Amino acid sequence: MNIVIIGAGEVGSHLAQLLSQEGNDIVIIDKSDERLNRVRESLDVMTKLGSGTQLSVLQEARAADADMLIAVTSIDEVNFTACHLGRKLGAKKTIIRVNEPEFLFGEGVLRPEELGFDLVISPDVLAGREIVRLIRRSAATDVLEFADGRIQILGLKLDQESPLINRKLRDITKDFTELPFRAVAISRGIRTIIPTPDDVFKKGDQIFVVSKTEHVQEMLKISGKETVKFENIMILGGSGIGRYVAEELQNEISIKLIESSKEESVQLATKLEKTMVIRGEGKDLDLLATEGILDMDAYIAVTRDEEDNIISCLMAKHLGVKKAIAHVEKLDYIPLANAIGIDALVNKKLSAANEILKFVRKGQIVSVATLHGVDAEVIEMVAQKGAAVTKKPLKDLRFPDGAIIGCVIHNGSVSIPVGSTRINPLDRVVVFTLPAALREVEKFFI
Repeated sequence: MNIVIIGAGEVGSHLAQLLSQEGNDIVIIDKSDERLNRVRESLDVMTKLGSGTQLSVLQEARAADADMLIAVTSIDEVNFTACHLGRKLGAKKTIIRVNEPEFLFGEGVLRPEELGFDLVISPDVLAGREIVRLIRRSAATDVLEFADGRIQILGLKLDQESPLINRKLRDITKDFTELPFRAVAISRGIRTIIPTPDDVFKKGDQIFVVSKTEHVQEMLKISGKETVKFENIMILGGSGIGRYVAEELQNEISIKLIESSKEESVQLATKLEKTMVIRGEGKDLDLLATEGILDMDAYIAVTRDEEDNIISCLMAKHLGVKKAIAHVEKLDYIPLANAIGIDALVNKKLSAANEILKFVRKGQIVSVATLHGVDAEVIEMVAQKGAAVTKKPLKDLRFPDGAIIGCVIHNGSVSIPVGSTRINPLDRVVVFTLPAALREVEKFFI
């Protein structure tokens, strides 16, 4: 495909990296030559210096021939104008990043399709949804849903009390034959391991397990991570992500939200009727103590200052809070979450890029997601008629090293596969794969 990307920030450059690896022809536009230089140094893509709001720049980038134009700058007005002009020039599909949904759509007065947009994504909303899932599934460090919510991939940190420590995967599987699950990855230090039956779980491992949604509680229990319902949470930062999380959870959990801005505090207090809004700073230990941080089940830091978010989460963990979640801007911070003692780090730009990839890859690829801190992707694919993956049972397929099949959806029925499982044409299959194996995996399904 010919794809034009407006914006060479972290969302745009991450998208360009993944899409160029798949053989797409990419042109990326940005006003900053410094950002474009970073892209040129690391990626085999074309670059164009200029603004996506300039007709001449879009024409020179061949937006008229684009199968897809993706506008992901940090400025809503630029994204809107770029998509509008791209559509007028002849781009077949347009994707727009909107930081403030009210900017375009207000109270539902306009719909995206009325403006000619094929996909509208809001990074704050996407990151907020991720945090809400983590709070509702309190024991997990990651929660991904596939097969329309019937399958979940859980990230679990194995601490000293876990009964899985020092046990082979083969032995654990034998002990729980009645519980269908599949361990698809182990994150150990800076390594990502696709486990074999003889791999041994170790203290501090971050493991990723595929399970049917109805069996998730049992899966958590055998890992020593049984979910406890949270009753009290504290949120630091009320703009965007924090507001969304409070809106979603305030009817089921007692929430205290701390916001430093006087103006935003007043607005939040008006909008969030069941949330206690407090004006203050997250680094103020006296304030946190006064507002009962010792009684909190979870602490969520989502201000615009990622260092403040990390530091305040570390303070919360030191004070005994069960779960601490921080939003960070730099993707490089995400692998450090386990090492520094924070339960989960969320990056809204990565969430946005993943959502766009789901749309771009429609076809034999149904959806795609990235696990935080793990150099791998989880892909939901459709097996095409005559594809190699349909020819033999899994044990005889010689599936690529660095990849593993997590679940199979056949005629609406979900199953966790074993060696004798056969995949039929048009089955949907969830695959966990390292980047080096992605191309080979895709060949099995075509």
